[in-house]
Amino acid sequence: MRLSRSARLGAVATAAASFMVIAASSAPTPGGAGLGDPYFPLLGNGGFDARHYDLDVAYNPDTDRLDGRTTLTARATQNLSAFDLDLQQLEVTGVEVNGRRAQFTRDGDELRITPRGALPKGRDFTVRVTYGGVPEPLGGPIVFGSNYGWMKTADGVFVACEPNAASTWFPSSDHPADKATYDIRIKAPKGLTGVSNGRLVSTYDKGGSTYTHWRETKPMATYLATATIGKFDVRTGTTPGGTPIYVAIDPVLANGNNVDVYAVTAAATDYWSEVFGPYPFEETGAIVDDMPEAGFSLEVQSKPVYSAVRNETTIVHELAHQWFGDSVSVERWKDIWLNEGFATYAQWLWAEHQGTRSAHDSFLAGYNARPADAPFWQITVGDPQRDTMFASAVYQRGAMTLQVLRERIGDAAFFKLLPAWTKIHRYGNANTADFVRLAEKISGQQLDDLFQTWLFTTGKPALPAG
Repeated sequence: MRLSRSARLGAVATAAASFMVIAASSAPTPGGAGLGDPYFPLLGNGGFDARHYDLDVAYNPDTDRLDGRTTLTARATQNLSAFDLDLQQLEVTGVEVNGRRAQFTRDGDELRITPRGALPKGRDFTVRVTYGGVPEPLGGPIVFGSNYGWMKTADGVFVACEPNAASTWFPSSDHPADKATYDIRIKAPKGLTGVSNGRLVSTYDKGGSTYTHWRETKPMATYLATATIGKFDVRTGTTPGGTPIYVAIDPVLANGNNVDVYAVTAAATDYWSEVFGPYPFEETGAIVDDMPEAGFSLEVQSKPVYSAVRNETTIVHELAHQWFGDSVSVERWKDIWLNEGFATYAQWLWAEHQGTRSAHDSFLAGYNARPADAPFWQITVGDPQRDTMFASAVYQRGAMTLQVLRERIGDAAFFKLLPAWTKIHRYGNANTADFVRLAEKISGQQLDDLFQTWLFTTGKPALPAG
Protein backbone atom coordinates (compact mmCIF):
# COMPACT_ATOMS: atom_id res chain seq x y z
CA MET A 1 0.00 0.00 0.00
CA ARG A 2 1.33 3.42 -0.99
CA LEU A 3 1.08 6.18 1.64
CA SER A 4 0.27 9.78 0.88
CA ARG A 5 2.93 12.43 1.51
CA SER A 6 1.13 13.62 4.64
CA ALA A 7 0.82 10.07 5.89
CA ARG A 8 4.52 9.48 5.22
CA LEU A 9 5.44 12.63 7.13
CA GLY A 10 3.20 11.56 9.97
CA ALA A 11 4.86 8.17 10.09
CA VAL A 12 8.29 9.76 10.13
CA ALA A 13 7.24 12.05 12.97
CA THR A 14 5.84 9.13 14.95
CA ALA A 15 9.01 7.10 14.44
CA ALA A 16 11.13 10.07 15.47
CA ALA A 17 9.07 10.56 18.61
CA SER A 18 9.38 6.86 19.44
CA PHE A 19 13.14 7.02 18.91
CA MET A 20 13.37 10.01 21.25
CA VAL A 21 11.46 8.10 23.95
CA ILE A 22 13.74 5.07 23.57
CA ALA A 23 16.85 7.23 23.55
CA ALA A 24 15.67 9.10 26.63
CA SER A 25 14.88 5.86 28.47
CA SER A 26 18.33 4.45 27.69
CA ALA A 27 20.34 7.56 28.48
CA PRO A 28 23.34 6.69 30.68
CA THR A 29 22.70 7.14 34.41
CA PRO A 30 24.78 6.48 37.55
CA GLY A 31 24.51 3.10 39.24
CA GLY A 32 23.08 2.97 42.72
CA ALA A 33 25.36 3.40 45.72
CA GLY A 34 24.02 0.20 47.30
CA LEU A 35 21.78 -2.80 46.73
CA GLY A 36 19.28 -1.63 49.33
CA ASP A 37 19.73 -4.41 51.88
CA PRO A 38 17.90 -3.06 54.97
CA TYR A 39 20.75 -4.16 57.24
CA PHE A 40 23.49 -2.59 55.08
CA PRO A 41 21.81 -0.21 52.58
CA LEU A 42 25.06 0.94 50.96
CA LEU A 43 26.73 -2.45 50.63
CA GLY A 44 26.94 -3.80 47.11
CA ASN A 45 26.41 -1.52 44.14
CA GLY A 46 23.79 -0.98 41.49
CA GLY A 47 24.20 -0.81 37.73
CA PHE A 48 26.53 -3.76 37.22
CA ASP A 49 27.06 -7.41 38.01
CA ALA A 50 30.51 -8.40 39.30
CA ARG A 51 31.95 -11.27 37.28
CA HIS A 52 35.59 -11.75 38.29
CA TYR A 53 38.07 -10.19 40.73
CA ASP A 54 41.80 -10.25 40.13
CA LEU A 55 43.33 -9.23 43.48
CA ASP A 56 47.01 -8.43 43.77
CA VAL A 57 48.02 -7.59 47.35
CA ALA A 58 51.39 -7.03 49.03
CA TYR A 59 51.55 -6.98 52.82
CA ASN A 60 54.34 -5.95 55.16
CA PRO A 61 53.73 -7.19 58.73
CA ASP A 62 56.41 -4.87 60.11
CA THR A 63 54.48 -1.76 59.09
CA ASP A 64 51.04 -3.39 58.70
CA ARG A 65 50.82 -1.74 55.31
CA LEU A 66 48.86 -3.23 52.45
CA ASP A 67 49.44 -2.20 48.85
CA GLY A 68 46.89 -3.53 46.42
CA ARG A 69 45.65 -3.53 42.88
CA THR A 70 42.20 -4.89 42.16
CA THR A 71 40.96 -5.53 38.65
CA LEU A 72 37.23 -6.20 38.51
CA THR A 73 35.51 -7.51 35.41
CA ALA A 74 31.81 -6.63 35.51
CA ARG A 75 28.79 -6.52 33.24
CA ALA A 76 26.71 -3.35 33.04
CA THR A 77 23.04 -3.95 33.87
CA GLN A 78 22.08 -0.47 32.68
CA ASN A 79 23.68 2.21 30.55
CA LEU A 80 26.19 3.50 33.08
CA SER A 81 27.52 7.03 33.32
CA ALA A 82 29.17 6.31 36.69
CA PHE A 83 29.25 3.55 39.31
CA ASP A 84 30.38 2.87 42.87
CA LEU A 85 32.63 0.36 44.59
CA ASP A 86 32.76 -0.26 48.34
CA LEU A 87 36.12 0.60 49.92
CA GLN A 88 36.77 1.48 53.54
CA GLN A 89 39.68 3.52 54.93
CA LEU A 90 42.34 2.86 52.29
CA GLU A 91 43.75 5.52 49.97
CA VAL A 92 43.12 5.24 46.23
CA THR A 93 45.95 6.43 43.99
CA GLY A 94 44.55 5.56 40.56
CA VAL A 95 41.55 4.17 38.69
CA GLU A 96 41.27 2.89 35.13
CA VAL A 97 38.15 1.75 33.29
CA ASN A 98 38.75 -0.38 30.20
CA GLY A 99 42.41 0.65 30.31
CA ARG A 100 41.75 4.40 30.38
CA ARG A 101 42.22 6.67 33.36
CA ALA A 102 38.93 7.49 35.05
CA GLN A 103 37.86 10.16 37.49
CA PHE A 104 36.96 9.13 41.02
CA THR A 105 35.72 10.66 44.25
CA ARG A 106 35.25 9.35 47.79
CA ASP A 107 32.13 9.65 49.92
CA GLY A 108 32.49 7.72 53.14
CA ASP A 109 32.92 4.06 52.22
CA GLU A 110 31.81 4.67 48.63
CA LEU A 111 34.30 5.04 45.77
CA ARG A 112 32.44 6.80 42.92
CA ILE A 113 34.02 6.18 39.50
CA THR A 114 33.22 8.14 36.33
CA PRO A 115 34.59 6.55 33.14
CA ARG A 116 35.50 8.69 30.13
CA GLY A 117 32.61 7.24 28.16
CA ALA A 118 29.34 5.62 29.07
CA LEU A 119 29.31 1.86 29.61
CA PRO A 120 26.60 0.16 27.52
CA LYS A 121 24.06 -2.13 29.15
CA GLY A 122 24.89 -5.79 28.66
CA ARG A 123 28.57 -5.20 27.92
CA ASP A 124 31.49 -6.31 30.06
CA PHE A 125 33.97 -3.75 31.32
CA THR A 126 37.04 -3.76 33.55
CA VAL A 127 37.92 -1.38 36.36
CA ARG A 128 41.37 -1.35 37.93
CA VAL A 129 41.91 0.34 41.28
CA THR A 130 45.35 0.95 42.80
CA TYR A 131 45.28 1.62 46.52
CA GLY A 132 47.13 1.25 49.80
CA GLY A 133 47.28 1.94 53.50
CA VAL A 134 46.87 0.23 56.84
CA PRO A 135 43.65 -1.81 56.92
CA GLU A 136 41.76 -1.57 60.20
CA PRO A 137 39.47 -4.29 61.53
CA LEU A 138 35.85 -3.48 62.21
CA GLY A 139 34.23 -3.79 65.62
CA GLY A 140 30.92 -3.38 67.34
CA PRO A 141 28.12 -5.72 68.36
CA ILE A 142 27.59 -7.47 65.03
CA VAL A 143 30.04 -10.38 65.39
CA PHE A 144 29.79 -11.40 69.04
CA GLY A 145 31.37 -8.11 70.10
CA SER A 146 34.66 -9.17 68.47
CA ASN A 147 36.77 -7.33 65.96
CA TYR A 148 36.63 -8.85 62.48
CA GLY A 149 38.05 -8.28 59.03
CA TRP A 150 41.78 -7.65 58.53
CA MET A 151 43.37 -8.53 61.90
CA LYS A 152 47.08 -8.34 62.59
CA THR A 153 48.69 -11.40 64.20
CA ALA A 154 52.14 -11.96 65.72
CA ASP A 155 53.57 -13.01 62.34
CA GLY A 156 51.09 -11.81 59.74
CA VAL A 157 47.37 -11.27 59.36
CA PHE A 158 44.14 -13.20 59.95
CA VAL A 159 41.42 -12.27 57.44
CA ALA A 160 37.78 -13.12 58.21
CA CYS A 161 35.29 -10.61 56.87
CA GLU A 162 31.65 -11.54 57.56
CA PRO A 163 29.49 -9.61 57.08
CA ASN A 164 30.88 -6.30 55.75
CA ALA A 165 34.67 -6.19 56.08
CA ALA A 166 35.89 -7.40 52.68
CA SER A 167 35.91 -3.78 51.57
CA THR A 168 38.46 -2.99 54.29
CA TRP A 169 41.12 -4.67 52.12
CA PHE A 170 39.88 -4.59 48.52
CA PRO A 171 37.40 -2.46 46.52
CA SER A 172 34.35 -4.51 45.68
CA SER A 173 30.62 -4.88 45.43
CA ASP A 174 30.60 -6.04 49.03
CA HIS A 175 27.33 -7.96 49.32
CA PRO A 176 26.65 -11.71 49.00
CA ALA A 177 24.02 -11.07 46.31
CA ASP A 178 26.84 -10.08 43.91
CA LYS A 179 29.08 -13.15 43.69
CA ALA A 180 32.07 -13.55 41.37
CA THR A 181 35.07 -15.77 40.66
CA TYR A 182 38.55 -14.82 41.90
CA ASP A 183 42.26 -14.85 41.26
CA ILE A 184 44.10 -13.80 44.43
CA ARG A 185 47.84 -13.06 44.36
CA ILE A 186 49.61 -12.46 47.65
CA LYS A 187 53.10 -11.04 48.19
CA ALA A 188 54.50 -11.52 51.70
CA PRO A 189 57.94 -11.52 53.30
CA LYS A 190 59.93 -14.67 52.55
CA GLY A 191 59.22 -17.36 55.12
CA LEU A 192 55.54 -16.52 55.41
CA THR A 193 52.75 -18.23 53.49
CA GLY A 194 49.74 -16.50 51.99
CA VAL A 195 46.68 -18.79 52.01
CA SER A 196 43.48 -18.03 50.14
CA ASN A 197 40.46 -19.53 48.41
CA GLY A 198 40.29 -22.26 45.80
CA ARG A 199 43.34 -24.06 44.44
CA LEU A 200 46.97 -22.99 44.63
CA VAL A 201 48.09 -22.05 41.11
CA SER A 202 51.70 -21.21 41.90
CA THR A 203 54.12 -20.23 44.63
CA TYR A 204 57.69 -18.99 44.36
CA ASP A 205 60.31 -16.90 46.14
CA LYS A 206 61.87 -13.83 44.60
CA GLY A 207 64.24 -11.57 46.43
CA GLY A 208 63.01 -11.23 49.98
CA SER A 209 59.42 -12.10 49.17
CA THR A 210 57.18 -15.13 48.70
CA TYR A 211 54.46 -14.98 46.07
CA THR A 212 51.36 -17.17 46.04
CA HIS A 213 48.58 -17.26 43.46
CA TRP A 214 45.20 -18.80 44.33
CA ARG A 215 42.22 -19.28 42.03
CA GLU A 216 38.57 -19.74 43.01
CA THR A 217 36.64 -20.76 39.89
CA LYS A 218 33.22 -20.97 41.54
CA PRO A 219 31.16 -17.87 42.36
CA MET A 220 31.98 -16.49 45.81
CA ALA A 221 30.58 -13.79 48.05
CA THR A 222 33.08 -11.08 48.96
CA TYR A 223 32.96 -11.77 52.71
CA LEU A 224 34.23 -15.30 52.07
CA ALA A 225 37.49 -14.12 50.46
CA THR A 226 40.66 -14.32 52.55
CA ALA A 227 44.35 -13.50 52.27
CA THR A 228 45.54 -14.92 55.58
CA ILE A 229 49.32 -14.65 55.96
CA GLY A 230 51.66 -16.23 58.49
CA LYS A 231 53.89 -19.16 59.31
CA PHE A 232 52.02 -22.38 58.61
CA ASP A 233 52.64 -26.11 58.59
CA VAL A 234 50.84 -27.26 55.45
CA ARG A 235 49.47 -30.72 54.75
CA THR A 236 47.86 -31.62 51.43
CA GLY A 237 46.24 -34.70 49.97
CA THR A 238 42.76 -35.95 49.13
CA THR A 239 39.86 -37.04 51.27
CA PRO A 240 38.87 -40.73 51.15
CA GLY A 241 36.09 -39.61 48.79
CA GLY A 242 38.59 -37.98 46.43
CA THR A 243 38.29 -34.25 47.19
CA PRO A 244 41.62 -32.36 47.26
CA ILE A 245 42.41 -31.03 50.74
CA TYR A 246 44.76 -28.30 51.97
CA VAL A 247 45.21 -27.71 55.71
CA ALA A 248 47.48 -24.95 57.07
CA ILE A 249 48.11 -24.79 60.82
CA ASP A 250 50.17 -22.22 62.70
CA PRO A 251 53.11 -24.17 64.21
CA VAL A 252 52.55 -22.34 67.51
CA LEU A 253 49.34 -24.35 67.82
CA ALA A 254 50.63 -27.68 66.54
CA ASN A 255 51.53 -29.15 69.92
CA GLY A 256 48.30 -28.03 71.54
CA ASN A 257 45.98 -29.79 69.12
CA ASN A 258 43.15 -31.64 70.80
CA VAL A 259 41.62 -32.52 67.45
CA ASP A 260 43.05 -33.78 64.17
CA VAL A 261 41.93 -30.92 61.93
CA TYR A 262 43.00 -32.69 58.75
CA ALA A 263 41.21 -35.95 59.57
CA VAL A 264 37.99 -34.31 60.74
CA THR A 265 37.95 -31.98 57.73
CA ALA A 266 38.34 -34.93 55.38
CA ALA A 267 35.69 -37.04 57.12
CA ALA A 268 33.15 -34.22 57.40
CA THR A 269 33.62 -33.14 53.80
CA ASP A 270 32.89 -36.66 52.61
CA TYR A 271 29.92 -37.19 54.94
CA TRP A 272 28.26 -33.91 54.07
CA SER A 273 28.75 -34.80 50.40
CA GLU A 274 26.50 -37.80 51.04
CA VAL A 275 23.87 -35.88 53.01
CA PHE A 276 23.84 -32.45 51.31
CA GLY A 277 24.85 -33.34 47.77
CA PRO A 278 28.23 -33.25 45.95
CA TYR A 279 30.91 -31.05 47.46
CA PRO A 280 30.52 -27.75 45.59
CA PHE A 281 34.14 -26.60 45.31
CA GLU A 282 37.46 -27.79 43.94
CA GLU A 283 39.24 -28.09 47.29
CA THR A 284 38.40 -28.46 50.96
CA GLY A 285 40.61 -27.63 53.91
CA ALA A 286 41.32 -25.36 56.85
CA ILE A 287 43.41 -22.38 57.92
CA VAL A 288 44.17 -22.53 61.64
CA ASP A 289 45.88 -19.39 62.91
CA ASP A 290 47.05 -18.19 66.32
CA MET A 291 44.53 -15.37 66.74
CA PRO A 292 42.59 -16.06 69.94
CA GLU A 293 41.53 -12.41 70.18
CA ALA A 294 39.18 -12.98 67.26
CA GLY A 295 37.17 -15.52 69.21
CA PHE A 296 35.39 -16.95 66.16
CA SER A 297 35.81 -19.04 63.05
CA LEU A 298 34.47 -18.35 59.56
CA GLU A 299 33.35 -20.51 56.66
CA VAL A 300 35.84 -19.05 54.17
CA GLN A 301 35.01 -20.65 50.82
CA SER A 302 36.94 -23.90 50.24
CA LYS A 303 38.92 -23.69 53.49
CA PRO A 304 37.39 -22.25 56.69
CA VAL A 305 39.55 -20.08 58.91
CA TYR A 306 39.84 -20.85 62.61
CA SER A 307 41.26 -18.24 64.97
CA ALA A 308 42.67 -20.98 67.18
CA VAL A 309 42.54 -24.77 67.28
CA ARG A 310 38.84 -25.53 67.52
CA ASN A 311 36.87 -28.64 68.41
CA GLU A 312 35.34 -31.19 66.08
CA THR A 313 31.90 -29.59 66.37
CA THR A 314 33.18 -26.25 65.08
CA ILE A 315 34.89 -27.90 62.14
CA VAL A 316 31.79 -29.79 61.01
CA HIS A 317 29.75 -26.58 61.42
CA GLU A 318 32.05 -24.51 59.22
CA LEU A 319 32.29 -27.23 56.60
CA ALA A 320 28.49 -27.52 56.41
CA HIS A 321 28.55 -23.84 55.46
CA GLN A 322 30.31 -24.76 52.23
CA TRP A 323 26.85 -25.85 51.08
CA PHE A 324 24.69 -23.56 53.26
CA GLY A 325 26.08 -20.04 52.98
CA ASP A 326 28.91 -20.42 50.49
CA SER A 327 27.45 -22.30 47.53
CA VAL A 328 23.87 -21.27 48.38
CA SER A 329 24.15 -17.70 49.67
CA VAL A 330 21.54 -15.38 51.14
CA GLU A 331 19.92 -12.72 48.93
CA ARG A 332 19.64 -10.38 51.92
CA TRP A 333 21.26 -10.57 55.34
CA LYS A 334 17.91 -10.94 57.12
CA ASP A 335 17.85 -14.56 55.88
CA ILE A 336 21.05 -15.40 57.75
CA TRP A 337 19.31 -18.31 59.51
CA LEU A 338 19.58 -20.15 56.17
CA ASN A 339 23.32 -20.15 56.84
CA GLU A 340 23.62 -20.47 60.59
CA GLY A 341 20.55 -22.55 61.38
CA PHE A 342 21.55 -25.14 58.79
CA ALA A 343 25.18 -25.28 59.93
CA THR A 344 24.08 -25.66 63.56
CA TYR A 345 21.67 -28.40 62.58
CA ALA A 346 24.59 -30.08 60.82
CA GLN A 347 26.28 -30.33 64.22
CA TRP A 348 23.26 -32.24 65.47
CA LEU A 349 23.35 -34.48 62.42
CA TRP A 350 27.05 -35.14 63.02
CA ALA A 351 26.36 -36.24 66.61
CA GLU A 352 23.60 -38.48 65.28
CA HIS A 353 26.02 -39.88 62.69
CA GLN A 354 28.61 -40.51 65.40
CA GLY A 355 26.02 -42.24 67.58
CA THR A 356 26.46 -39.86 70.52
CA ARG A 357 23.06 -38.11 70.50
CA SER A 358 20.07 -37.94 68.19
CA ALA A 359 19.09 -34.65 66.56
CA HIS A 360 15.78 -34.94 68.42
CA ASP A 361 17.60 -35.08 71.76
CA SER A 362 19.81 -32.13 70.76
CA PHE A 363 16.65 -30.20 69.94
CA LEU A 364 15.04 -31.04 73.29
CA ALA A 365 18.21 -30.16 75.21
CA GLY A 366 18.28 -26.68 73.70
CA TYR A 367 14.55 -26.19 74.01
CA ASN A 368 14.34 -27.28 77.66
CA ALA A 369 17.45 -25.35 78.72
CA ARG A 370 15.81 -21.99 78.01
CA PRO A 371 12.84 -20.83 80.08
CA ALA A 372 9.96 -19.09 78.38
CA ASP A 373 11.03 -15.66 79.65
CA ALA A 374 14.61 -15.98 78.33
CA PRO A 375 15.72 -13.21 75.91
CA PHE A 376 16.62 -16.03 73.52
CA TRP A 377 12.95 -16.40 72.53
CA GLN A 378 12.54 -12.69 71.73
CA ILE A 379 14.70 -12.77 68.59
CA THR A 380 12.73 -13.01 65.34
CA VAL A 381 14.94 -15.57 63.66
CA GLY A 382 13.61 -14.95 60.15
CA ASP A 383 14.53 -11.23 60.40
CA PRO A 384 16.80 -10.83 63.43
CA GLN A 385 17.94 -7.22 62.77
CA ARG A 386 21.45 -6.10 61.99
CA ASP A 387 23.02 -5.89 65.45
CA THR A 388 21.61 -9.26 66.51
CA MET A 389 21.98 -11.10 63.22
CA PHE A 390 24.48 -13.47 64.86
CA ALA A 391 22.55 -13.95 68.11
CA SER A 392 22.50 -17.51 69.43
CA ALA A 393 18.79 -17.81 68.58
CA VAL A 394 19.60 -17.46 64.87
CA TYR A 395 21.79 -20.53 65.21
CA GLN A 396 19.89 -22.61 67.74
CA ARG A 397 16.27 -21.71 67.00
CA GLY A 398 17.12 -21.91 63.32
CA ALA A 399 18.29 -25.48 63.91
CA MET A 400 15.19 -26.18 66.01
CA THR A 401 13.07 -25.09 63.06
CA LEU A 402 14.73 -27.71 60.89
CA GLN A 403 14.19 -30.47 63.44
CA VAL A 404 10.52 -29.54 63.78
CA LEU A 405 10.30 -29.61 59.98
CA ARG A 406 12.00 -33.01 59.85
CA GLU A 407 9.58 -34.49 62.36
CA ARG A 408 6.61 -32.96 60.55
CA ILE A 409 7.43 -34.17 57.01
CA GLY A 410 9.40 -37.32 57.87
CA ASP A 411 12.97 -38.40 57.20
CA ALA A 412 12.39 -39.47 53.59
CA ALA A 413 11.14 -36.03 52.53
CA PHE A 414 13.56 -34.13 54.76
CA PHE A 415 16.68 -35.84 53.46
CA LYS A 416 15.40 -35.38 49.93
CA LEU A 417 14.87 -31.67 50.62
CA LEU A 418 18.43 -30.85 51.75
CA PRO A 419 20.29 -31.97 48.59
CA ALA A 420 17.49 -30.62 46.41
CA TRP A 421 17.96 -27.19 47.99
CA THR A 422 21.73 -27.20 47.42
CA LYS A 423 21.30 -28.43 43.85
CA ILE A 424 18.62 -25.96 42.76
CA HIS A 425 20.44 -22.93 44.17
CA ARG A 426 24.04 -24.15 43.65
CA TYR A 427 26.43 -21.17 43.30
CA GLY A 428 23.51 -18.75 43.60
CA ASN A 429 21.37 -16.90 46.12
CA ALA A 430 18.10 -17.74 47.81
CA ASN A 431 15.72 -16.62 50.55
CA THR A 432 13.42 -18.07 53.18
CA ALA A 433 10.36 -18.02 50.93
CA ASP A 434 12.29 -20.12 48.40
CA PHE A 435 13.01 -22.72 51.08
CA VAL A 436 9.43 -22.84 52.30
CA ARG A 437 8.14 -23.36 48.75
CA LEU A 438 10.59 -26.18 48.11
CA ALA A 439 9.80 -27.87 51.44
CA GLU A 440 6.09 -27.74 50.61
CA LYS A 441 6.65 -29.06 47.09
CA ILE A 442 8.74 -32.03 48.23
CA SER A 443 6.62 -32.89 51.25
CA GLY A 444 3.25 -32.23 49.65
CA GLN A 445 2.26 -30.42 52.85
CA GLN A 446 1.24 -26.85 53.66
CA LEU A 447 3.91 -25.58 56.07
CA ASP A 448 3.28 -21.83 56.52
CA ASP A 449 2.17 -22.31 60.12
CA LEU A 450 5.39 -24.12 61.06
CA PHE A 451 7.72 -21.48 59.66
CA GLN A 452 5.60 -18.60 60.94
CA THR A 453 5.73 -20.02 64.46
CA TRP A 454 9.40 -20.95 64.59
CA LEU A 455 10.97 -18.17 62.49
CA PHE A 456 8.72 -15.14 62.68
CA THR A 457 6.92 -15.29 66.05
CA THR A 458 8.62 -14.27 69.29
CA GLY A 459 8.08 -16.27 72.43
CA LYS A 460 8.74 -19.92 73.22
CA PRO A 461 6.68 -22.10 70.89
CA ALA A 462 4.79 -25.10 72.21
CA LEU A 463 6.30 -28.42 71.30
CA PRO A 464 4.63 -30.11 68.34
CA ALA A 465 2.02 -32.67 69.32
CA GLY A 466 3.26 -36.23 69.30
